[in-house]
Amino acid sequence: MSSMLRPYDAYLFDLDGTLVDTAPDLGRALNISLLEAGFPGVSVDQARQWIGFGARYSIIQAVQHHQLTLTEPETDELFERFLSYYEAHVADSSTPYESVIDTLDALHDAGAKLAVVTNKPERFTLPLLAALSLDGYFESVISGDTAPQPKPAADPVLLCLKELNVTAEQALMIGDSSADVGAAKAARVDVACFRSGYNHGIDVHSLEPDFVFDQMREILPAS
Repeated sequence: MSSMLRPYDAYLFDLDGTLVDTAPDLGRALNISLLEAGFPGVSVDQARQWIGFGARYSIIQAVQHHQLTLTEPETDELFERFLSYYEAHVADSSTPYESVIDTLDALHDAGAKLAVVTNKPERFTLPLLAALSLDGYFESVISGDTAPQPKPAADPVLLCLKELNVTAEQALMIGDSSADVGAAKAARVDVACFRSGYNHGIDVHSLEPDFVFDQMREILPAS
């Protein structure tokens, strides 16, 4: 693992837990959808542990946490409640992590190509980026339903490289989870991992990324 990153021509960012702390809005959507269905709610801190594998996964984890048993139709109804609420409140309390904006500015000013590669569905990804005034930074946005398979498959990363017209050697994937590291390695792209993202209690060093950082500015090459 490197202690310093070289310059890259392209930087591919995960969204939830990497660029933006979306847990407050995702947690609220999960909590309200549970309460409206007559189930016990959850805290944002609890929801934060379940983010990263999609809304249905979070719902199943919440149900299991409360030792409840739901039928598939009941799970589907909860899922739709969640999606409906979250779509209307996608950026109420979500904020970019510290130094994210400064880092994007620095990379953009240096002429690097920037992209988002997320498993978040496009119906939420694009409004979230626009609401936080982040959309103008990215030449390519690959959402969870853009490529044939989501991360950890290589498909989203490879599609992004094609859209940016760069090789794997020219790009760095920046993420926070096993899905990001898996996708990057499958696409033979270097990967940097945020230590404090949505990684489900896993020490990101165990994922063997090329670089681990605590602040986004650390991915900037030394001047």
